[in-house]
Amino acid sequence: MVEADSGPKRPRDRALRARSVVVAAAAALALASCGAVMPGGGGSSSGDGSQPTSASPAAAGKTVKVVFIGVDLDEVKKQTKLVTASVGDPKKQVEALEKWVNDNGGLGGRKLDAVFRMYDAQTDSPASEEKLCNQVAQDDKAFAVVLTGQYQSNARPCYAQRKTLMLDASLVSNDQALFDELAPYLWSPSFPEYNAFTASYIKALSQEKFFEGRKKVAIVAADTPVNRRTVGKKAVPQLKKLGIDAEVGWVDTTDIGTIYQGSEQAAITFASAGIDRVMFLGGSRLASIFATIAGSKQFKATYAISSFDNPSFFLNNPDTVPADTMNGMVGIGFHPPQDVADSEMPFPGEGVEKECLDIYEAAGITFETREAARVALPYCDSVRMLKMGADGVDGPLTAEAWSKAVDADGAGFQTASGFGNALGDGGHAAAGSYRVMRFADDCNCFVYEGDDVPFSE
Repeated sequence: MVEADSGPKRPRDRALRARSVVVAAAAALALASCGAVMPGGGGSSSGDGSQPTSASPAAAGKTVKVVFIGVDLDEVKKQTKLVTASVGDPKKQVEALEKWVNDNGGLGGRKLDAVFRMYDAQTDSPASEEKLCNQVAQDDKAFAVVLTGQYQSNARPCYAQRKTLMLDASLVSNDQALFDELAPYLWSPSFPEYNAFTASYIKALSQEKFFEGRKKVAIVAADTPVNRRTVGKKAVPQLKKLGIDAEVGWVDTTDIGTIYQGSEQAAITFASAGIDRVMFLGGSRLASIFATIAGSKQFKATYAISSFDNPSFFLNNPDTVPADTMNGMVGIGFHPPQDVADSEMPFPGEGVEKECLDIYEAAGITFETREAARVALPYCDSVRMLKMGADGVDGPLTAEAWSKAVDADGAGFQTASGFGNALGDGGHAAAGSYRVMRFADDCNCFVYEGDDVPFSE
């Protein structure tokens, strides 16, 4: 029942309206961020409703054109007044990677022609992503595209239908069914396969006693093909085996309005059911928006957390959610640039992360923090993976030939953006391990605990 406005309630109403404005701003920033996420396409439709064909064209001549998609995060920050580390100049970062590739043998002896295109993610829609896909595939005639900031369900099928190899540098939830459906075109050089992530996430939460004493848990879930598949076939049955029933709040992620409405309804439903444990499957916008709305509805819960929920956003923007939201947060992390502070994991690290940072430093590009490199590191992963595959091709460079080379040599690949490796033997997503992650009161930060744990189903 909705009560009529009265004098004493108006200050609170104004506060809620102000909070709603902040939520919308948070969503806008999350939508445009490389680290923000909505699940990848899934389903069976490509841009024109047909399936990708098996034969792809060879890269023409001695030059391989690759388009890098970027989003203007600094402009979004100006408009929303929200806080996030500046990612620098992605165009210059792409130029540095292009020079490194060409100075080190190119792509199997072929010259990399890197083209940078800025995408206005604030006006994201199926139509705008179809337009960008056509521009990259048909106008640019790109052999490959490095994706950031594209989250509509038609985007990845569109590139596959147009036979364009995708190095997906967005923190999106692509599952094995989608990789198989769009093969050989879709690959993730920095992040995990979504089924393995989901299974490992629930297993870790169980081990960390997140479900202890509970018979029911709430799942805030993006209503997309990949997420429907993963929640229905993986998450709910796995929870059932643990003796836990799942109350799923499906959220239409078409735009900010539908996300707000779906999150509000989910909060009301969970509160009515007396649930006090909430986990998210579907991305960082859901976590930040739901937690804010839940606070306004006086719904109190302990939340699970993962890299898909963009932990750094909660730390950087504490005014967008109630102060106690992070109390007891626990889950898993696989993407240090948006998980933990440099004080908790020294930056720069050794190994591949440092190798990527050295490439940028040679071009005069440095990063004050690991969070500031959250776009640059996945870009570097994409280029390194592209080069590894191309160097292994003997003959015409096609998506099929490149795919076979990565499958043969991928076991030696290491992502600079996370832990472990899961390429080779049919794997299309590079991140192979995670660490337990929780919010620590003493440092007011997220911390990793224990050793790397391989993703597994």
